[in-house]
Amino acid sequence: MTDAVTRSTTPARAVEQDELFGHPKGLYVCFFTEMWERFSFYGMKALLALYLIKHHGFSDTESLSVLGAYGGLVYATPLLGGLLADRYLGMRKAVALGGVLLCLGHLGMAVEGHAATIGPDGAVHRDTFALSVFYLSLALIISGVGFLKPNISTVVGKLYPENDPRLDSGFTLFYAGINVGALFSALICGYLGDTYGWGYGFGAAGIGMLAGLAVFLTGQKYLQGHAEPPNAAALRQRVLGPLTLEWSIYLGAALTLPVLWALMQLGSAVLWLQVLALGSWLGWLGWYVTTRCTPVQRRQMLACVFFTAICLLFFSLYEQTYGSWVLFNDRMLTKDLFPALVIREGHPVPWSTLPLLLCPFVIALALRLRGKRLPALLLGGLTAMGLLLIVRDCLVLPQTASSLTYLGALFIVLLSPLMAWLWPFLDRRGLNPSTPVKSAIGLAFAGLAFVPLMIGNQTVTPDALGSVWWIVLAYLLIEIGEVALAPIGLSAVTQLSVPQVAGLMMGAWWLGTSFSEQLASIFGKFAALDLPADGKIDMAIATAKYGQLFQHMIWLGLASAAAALLLAPLMKRWMAGTR
Repeated sequence: MTDAVTRSTTPARAVEQDELFGHPKGLYVCFFTEMWERFSFYGMKALLALYLIKHHGFSDTESLSVLGAYGGLVYATPLLGGLLADRYLGMRKAVALGGVLLCLGHLGMAVEGHAATIGPDGAVHRDTFALSVFYLSLALIISGVGFLKPNISTVVGKLYPENDPRLDSGFTLFYAGINVGALFSALICGYLGDTYGWGYGFGAAGIGMLAGLAVFLTGQKYLQGHAEPPNAAALRQRVLGPLTLEWSIYLGAALTLPVLWALMQLGSAVLWLQVLALGSWLGWLGWYVTTRCTPVQRRQMLACVFFTAICLLFFSLYEQTYGSWVLFNDRMLTKDLFPALVIREGHPVPWSTLPLLLCPFVIALALRLRGKRLPALLLGGLTAMGLLLIVRDCLVLPQTASSLTYLGALFIVLLSPLMAWLWPFLDRRGLNPSTPVKSAIGLAFAGLAFVPLMIGNQTVTPDALGSVWWIVLAYLLIEIGEVALAPIGLSAVTQLSVPQVAGLMMGAWWLGTSFSEQLASIFGKFAALDLPADGKIDMAIATAKYGQLFQHMIWLGLASAAAALLLAPLMKRWMAGTR
């Protein structure tokens, strides 16, 4: 895959004429495209487990299996999408293709069909047509993410000249779009899906992706031509009869959809494919480090394996926030942070949809204006409106288990500036932990995040649910772990990999993330409940199962953190001075 930090060579004068707030205008096109893509992605994911259980009559185990397979594939396909964009399509065509596939997938999710029914014999009768559309929609989303996700960030890197000091702050702004999209998505899609109907939540996600695609396509002139195909003439060459190379790639993408559709229904098939891929990669790694590496390179490559394993363990705990955490919250906890402020009459709507609806028009106007004051007022006003209405919706809307997944993005937004200040502050005083130690800290916090859930579970009685504040504390702890571990781990892999195989090592990182989705699903099944026909939960059984799950996860996180801490001095030596 093309290095994401490839720089622009556009003359400085031309660049200055096409800037907004000291950054290329193309950055804001990428920011809002990514924001909308993440809005649609996380909005759908927040609803997925409960939708399958409550609407299609899936068991907990079946629902978590689908969630694991979907997550496993959605983090694996960007490897192929990035490769095709680098060598043939270019980022513009790849992102546009991914956006179209995502729009179709998210809008297809709005096809609910009729709810599952249970016959006199206890058999579950489901709408098979609606489920077929559902699996096809997941296939479209998986393929769409594969083409869009890796390439939009590559465009950001190309917007800046070589050694431009603004690059880091540009990527900081860009990645803020991920969390802003996730924050709005849970509050809007999660709330609409649970309150007004599943189709409304999934439909909102689809409309969000349409807005993102529109922003990207209309903002092409601000990308300075850096997203174009590497060899436009080669794309026009005929390779399959009358089909050009470009249309052959599009055909190939279409032909993978039935494969993905089938994989989503084959239970553990995705898991075994991941195991096969992981085994093959470990076999290749063993051969490469013993026959092709110097002693220093060998130790650095093994340090990469350490960070990849840490990533896999951490996200197998973290990704339960969309599985076992959502189910536990739905069944065992209250939902409203401040019940006295919640609107109980009628059907309140999330006001935070207003700035999102205005967003594409405001950003288009701001990019076209030449001065600085009016664009600043427009974007500043939009941001202020969004913050105020987000706070309003958090306080007065009746929250649901799906909508409360916004807590993860909220804490990332609040904690990231603190961590960005903390590490340099400690470094100036000689107290900054090494990268392996930070990884151990992240794992420890992931394990500790299950402590408040275990305590909250113990407060549940047949007549009273536990407090929502237990899961608020759990989100705070696990997000401290994420901001401590995820950015520095990914950076370490990029720095430690032998340049000739950097792409394969980065692929292993994403394979680890993909595999962690499956592990999160498997762990979540420890607390799977067999719901009776009337849907009434046996609280004693539920409390026992959730308590067992949380206890196991606490020990897994803390034991992994202790092992990582013991290995930290060795890993620091193997890193050979790499920070």
